Parts: sequence; C-alpha cells; structure tokens
Amino acid sequence: MEIRVLKYFLAVAREGTITGAANSLHLTQPTLTRQLQELEKELGQQLLIRGKQRITLTPEGMFLRKRAEEIVDMVEKTESEFHSINDIVGGDIYIGSGETESMKYVAEVMQELRKLYPDIRFHLYSGNAEDVIEKLDKGLLDFGILIQPIDLSKYDHIALPDKDIWGVIMRKDSPLALKKEIVLEDLVDVPLIASRQMSRKYSAASGFLDWFGEKFDDLNIAATYNLVYNAAILVKAGIGYAITLDKLANTSDESNLCFRPLKPKLQSGLDIVWKKYQVFSPAAKIFLDMMQQKFG
Repeated sequence: MEIRVLKYFLAVAREGTITGAANSLHLTQPTLTRQLQELEKELGQQLLIRGKQRITLTPEGMFLRKRAEEIVDMVEKTESEFHSINDIVGGDIYIGSGETESMKYVAEVMQELRKLYPDIRFHLYSGNAEDVIEKLDKGLLDFGILIQPIDLSKYDHIALPDKDIWGVIMRKDSPLALKKEIVLEDLVDVPLIASRQMSRKYSAASGFLDWFGEKFDDLNIAATYNLVYNAAILVKAGIGYAITLDKLANTSDESNLCFRPLKPKLQSGLDIVWKKYQVFSPAAKIFLDMMQQKFG
C-alpha cells in the first residue's frame, strides 16, 4: 500500500463521492476510480459500496479507514519531525489528556515555551485513558496526561502537582445541594451518572471500590460518560447526579449546577507520561526538559 493511495481512500471516505474526492485531490475521476480498484485488489477485500447518491464503507473499509488515518498521521508527524531537525526553534508536539484542571500546569509550560520558540506548535488530543495510551503506544502522541493510579512499567513519567478531588455535580434545586459533603448513604438510592473510572475494570485502582464497599454493585447507574461536559448536560436535564472531578463543570453562581465533594475524601493525582527510550523531536525534547525543570 502506498501512502498516496491511502490518502485517496480517505478522501473518498470523507467526501462520500468519487466526484467530490477527485476534485479535492485534483485528480480525474477515472484515475481515482482505478487507484481504488487496485487497492481493493491488493487487499483482497471490497472496501466501498457504490450507491446511486453516495459511497459508503464496508466493514473492511471502516477498518482500513481507522488504520489509514493512523498511518497517515504517523507519516505526517515523522515528516514534521525531520523537517525540524535542523531548526530546533520550531516543530510539533502531540499531547493526549483526559479532562483535568491539572492541565493548567502543562499550559503554563506551553505558554513559556511559545514565548521562547514561537514556531513550536502544540496539538492536543482529548480522550479517556485507554484512548490516550493506545495513541501513545502507537507513536501518535509524544506525551500523555493520565489520572493515577496507572501501570507505569512501559513509561517514564513526571507527577504533576496537586490532586483532583472527586465529588458530585447536581442541580442547585436538588435535595443533596443543601449538604456540604456527600456520604455513601446519599448515593445508594439515587440515579447516578458514572465516570468511566467507576467501572469495575478501573474502580479498584481508582479507589471507588473501597469507597462504595459492599454497595458498589447495587448502585443505580442511569448513564455513564467520558466527557464531563456531556455529563453536565444530563444533570441539567434531571437524569441524575454525576460523579466527577471538581472544577471541570461550570458550577459558578450563574450556573444551575453545584459541586459537593465526597466524604471521606477521594482524590487522584496525575502524571505526564512518555514511552521509555522514546526518541523525541527537538521541540518535544525542549518541552520535556522544561517540564522536568519545573516538576521533575
């Protein structure tokens, strides 16, 4: 497979028509069609379903689209790194992170670095821990910001200052909003909107299994979420109480939501991690050096 042909395939998947893809690629339609047919022949699979109005992807085509996006991203990242080898004041840095207020420490370093090297560019990817780790392991990210505890056997890391506090966001007209702290008994019979860290897969490591104890499997989970923004919308709609980290949802005086911490306190630290023996671009190395100076 050639990178060029994968880009052709991605253009067709994006545009949904041969005409649209050919125009965006500045190719003739027969040329593009022939390249796609040769790609299907090379892989021995039908990738496209050619309808009257639009082209859709077969299951094999959807699988190739995911892999092609990763391959093209990696090629473009590698090209960018080589272009910056002789110019250490510029380049691209790729960082993946979940939602956390501790991102402010990384932002401070980013801001200082941009003052010194205006041609350095940062690319942020938001996702849960599994998403970030997958992209980190594939080399699509230089660094990941992950909530503790995590398996660090494959990574080097720096612990960021402070810890994020777990609690509950709720509507201000909720009965529990009258309380300053939320205890286990408050949550046993109410509908909950649960963070991914509350799943049994992660709960032992994150501390939720100990916090809820024998009540853990009896919780009334109305919904689960990866992004706090979406969880807050569900709370506003009256679907339930969202268990989340503090300072991620808007709980200002103007908002109809409020946050109450758990009691006993449950909190999580964060690490910025990178693969052991990672070979960094000049820009990423400068960023890491500054992070180590500040927090290492």
